[in-house]
Parts: sequence; C-alpha cells; structure tokens
Amino acid sequence: MRVKQILQIMEEWAPKEIAWERDNVGLQIGDSDERLKGILVALDVTENVIDEAERRRANLILSHHPLLFRPLKSVTPQTEVERCVQNLIKSRINLYSAHTNLDFTRGGTSFAIADVLGLHDVDFLSKPYRLQKKIVTFVPVDYVDRVAHAMTKAGAGRIGNYEECSFRTQGEGTFRGNKKTTPAIGRLGQLEQVHEIRLEMATDQCRLDAVIEALRHTHPYEEVAYDVYSLENRSQEYGMGIIGELPHSLSLKQFFATVKRALGSKALRHSADTGRKILRVAACGGSGSELLEEAIAQGADAFVTADVKYHSFGDAKDRIALIDAGHYETENLVIASVIQRLKHEIKQREQRIPVFAAQTSRNPVHYV
Repeated sequence: MRVKQILQIMEEWAPKEIAWERDNVGLQIGDSDERLKGILVALDVTENVIDEAERRRANLILSHHPLLFRPLKSVTPQTEVERCVQNLIKSRINLYSAHTNLDFTRGGTSFAIADVLGLHDVDFLSKPYRLQKKIVTFVPVDYVDRVAHAMTKAGAGRIGNYEECSFRTQGEGTFRGNKKTTPAIGRLGQLEQVHEIRLEMATDQCRLDAVIEALRHTHPYEEVAYDVYSLENRSQEYGMGIIGELPHSLSLKQFFATVKRALGSKALRHSADTGRKILRVAACGGSGSELLEEAIAQGADAFVTADVKYHSFGDAKDRIALIDAGHYETENLVIASVIQRLKHEIKQREQRIPVFAAQTSRNPVHYV
C-alpha cells in the first residue's frame, strides 16, 4: 500500500475543495508514491510528534493542523516549524494535513463532539455548500447499464442514503463519422440513427473528473457526448457545525459537567444562564462563534465551540448558553474518528498498516 492510497481515502471523505480558501491542506511534505509502513495521527505537528513517528516506524504523519500554513522564507534550525521540515525530510516521513475540510465534512470534527455528548438526530448547523454537478450523456441501449455502473463506482448517483440514482429517457441519436473516424456503430461517412438512452446522474464536484473518466472509458463511442450542469442543491455531506438533541434535558450546571467530562475540558468560559433547560445543542469544533446566530435561529439551547471573543458572549445574553470549551478540547476528538475510518478502509483493502494516535500531542494552553 502506498501513501497516495491513504490520501485518496481521506479526500473521498473530506475533499480538499471544501476547505477554507486560505487553508493549506493536502500532502505538505513527501512523496505520495512511497510505500506505506505506518501512520501516526496527531492534532499538531511538533518535534516530539516527529520523534514518536520515527520510534513507531511510521512514515506518514496525518495531522489536523497544517505545519505549513504561512510561506517559509527559510528552512533553518531557528524555529520549530523550520526544524520540523528539516526533520521530516531527513527521516523520510511524509506529512498530510486535513484541516477545515475535515471540519466541514459529515463525520468530521463537529460530529465527533456530537458523538461524545450523546446527541441524536444530528445534522449540519449550516449548509452553505452547493457543490453538486449533473452529468448527462447519451448511451446506446445495450451499453447503458455498463456505463452507469462505472460512473457509480467513480462516485456518481449518490443522493443522501441512496446510491445508483439515475434518470433515463429513450431517444434517437444521429451522427456521421468523417474519414478520420472508426465508428463503433454504423459505417464511416454514413448518417446513422441509433436508439440511445439519455443518462443523467449527479455527483459532487470533487468526484467529477473521476466520473467523466469512468464514462469515457466504458462508453463504446470514439467521441463521447456529455454535458455537465452546475446544481444549486445544498450539499447534505458537507457543512459547518452540527445541531442535535440530548437524550433528555439538563440544567445548565449539569450540561457544564457533561461537556467537561466528554471533552476533557479543565475549564469552561460561558455566557449568562438563560434559565432554560438544555436539550437542543449546537456545536462547532475549533473557532466557530461566527455560527452563533445560526444556532440561535435553529432553536439551540446551548452552543459549544472555542476561541469565543468577548463581545460574542454579550451577543448570546438571554438567547442561548454560549460555551467556550477550548480549541484543543473541541478538535482533538476527531483523531479517534480519523483512526477508526483509516483502519476500516485499510482492512477493506486487505492490507495491514498500523495506525496510531500520537501520544506526544499536548494542549499548548495551560490552566491555573
């Protein structure tokens, strides 16, 4: 198994296209063609994490926070980031980062918070993404199932919990090949009329190229006619934050205790008590206070996030319990989600690659 296969697994789950536009996600250091020996998953890349990867003989570090976020002007031993770059290259350790794309995908960072809080009926808090495309092509009747199957395997035809979704209408296709053609159906230079199926399937933008390649590879014609339309449908697979409900309502004090226990938070910052019981809960891993108004609009009794500014606590007053549980605490939970997914996908491929959670990852914020 090679490094690029892990990259493919991650990007099928959390495509780079959904990342914040100024983020730096993907393979940061290394060679995707290298054979994989082991994977170390960490929130941050530090010298200690790199040393741990060496000890465990892992030649891929998969981090949440990118090591290379701002352009480097030099690679010297003067800063930890520069030393990390040097050490990764010297040790032939590959580095891949999945940051805001992991935050914004179903099953990602915010969903990990929902899991440990025991929320049910969980969905995205905000669904701003319109990423779907519709591919329309025209296939001879006898080939349509083969083409549709290939497009499905490449990622087309998924609508919510349904797969292999398509729409098919019959019609007549016409064509005449010139002297440079070798028609799959009919004869060169003769106008042909063929019974065809208009095949329509939807796919996400990130899978579009693979779906088109599958279409072209399995279609019998030399020249494959197809159209691609942009759709305005809001994506159900990608969004920001989550909202769901607790198994039963709690007082604010009880909910504080639940959050601290579930997230491992040593301290919480919070807005004033609204006097309401907490049942409907919104959350966003990392810095998510820009979703405060959306959480209020959707009837959340509490909103758990991190890096909340002073004025945001004032904005929440009497409307919602706004809770800052810490950046590390609201994001570190996703490490277990990444490991679980990687182990499952590696097993599906009948491979044996060890996947570890970094034991040397530490919260840089300390409390007194």
